[in-house]
Amino acid sequence: MENYKDSLNNANENMMKLAQLIPNEMNSFMSLHDAALENGALDPKAKELIALGIGIAIRCETCILSHLNSLIKLGVTKKEIQETIAVAIFMGGGPSVGYGSKTLAAFEQLS
Repeated sequence: MENYKDSLNNANENMMKLAQLIPNEMNSFMSLHDAALENGALDPKAKELIALGIGIAIRCETCILSHLNSLIKLGVTKKEIQETIAVAIFMGGGPSVGYGSKTLAAFEQLS
């Protein structure tokens, strides 16, 4: 069984290293990240659910873990994760089934 906590920690460490190597680009990316997820017509939780669904559909494990971690901090429910996975499968097809099942396993492990 994959250890999603270790995978999340590794991803975060790698992003920190990247931030040291290309600080201007990573600072700009993080500014975009913060602006995109701030409260507006959609609250941050809804925006994180959208980001999670996109991460599943485009098959980005780092995106999945990062947004899942943020969602857990925002109090996401298992049902919300399941419905997000369902929409991602609808939009991403068969490959999203595999990433959706990994997302559910990661949620269960990280919660």
